[in-house]
Parts: sequence; C-alpha cells; structure tokens
Amino acid sequence: MSDPHVPALPVTFRPTRTRAVLLTVGTVMFVTITAVALMLEKLGAGERASFVFTAALFFGVLALLSRPKVVADDDGVTVVNLTRTRRLAWAEILQVNLREGDPWVFLDLSDGTSMPALGIQPGIGKQQAIRDARALRALAEARGTGTDAA
Repeated sequence: MSDPHVPALPVTFRPTRTRAVLLTVGTVMFVTITAVALMLEKLGAGERASFVFTAALFFGVLALLSRPKVVADDDGVTVVNLTRTRRLAWAEILQVNLREGDPWVFLDLSDGTSMPALGIQPGIGKQQAIRDARALRALAEARGTGTDAA
C-alpha cells in the first residue's frame, strides 16, 4: 500500500480553497451587479431584472464550477463532476492517478476507460490534492483491486 493511513469512511474529497474562492467571487459579483442595477435611476424594471438575471447566471456558473467532489464510503466511490455524477464500486477502480501536470485525478477503471475525478485537483491547493489522491489510492488498494500508480 502506498499510504499506510487509510482514512475512515465515509470521507469527502473536494477542492475546498477553490470552492471557497468561486462561491465568494460569485456572491460578490451577484451583490455588486444587483446593487448597480438598483442604483441606476434611468433603468426600467425590465432592465433591472435583466441585470439581476445576468448576475444570477454568473453566480450559477461559478456554483456549478464549485460542485465537484469525490465521496468514498463502504460500498464504493461517488464522483461528482460538473454536470455528471457516477457511482463506482471499489472493484471498478484499478488505479488512482495524479501525475505532475495533471489538472485533476484520473481513475483507471476495470472497463478499460479512464475517468476524471474533478473533486481532487491541484489548482490552488496542490498539497491537499496530493494528500487526497494518496488517501483515495490507499482506499482503492485496501477495498478493491487497485494497484499503486506513480
């Protein structure tokens, strides 16, 4: 096993700093654009509504970008990416890979495919992502048919 410290289950992995930044920026943008819409005296109700709608749209996109996570429990792993959620049994995960330069973890699956797991991404939290990838790798090795990847 690559990491002797297998975390207790259930455990959720997510890029917390990235999520905090995205949701904070989204909230600030929404409040700012809405405030500007309300302060501009020459705008009609429809124009104000379009400002607020645009602000909500921006916030929605940033909230969508903050959605990814990986949840591991006794039965397997749930990978939540931007628009899709997939449930995997432990036996389906052969390898957990986070190589230098990878934007996020990739899971090599028993069906011969590779699946991105955006919930573990180096971005602005590189050390946390490395710890999370090692923990998920240790779990896959302990609970499934996973093998160690460099």
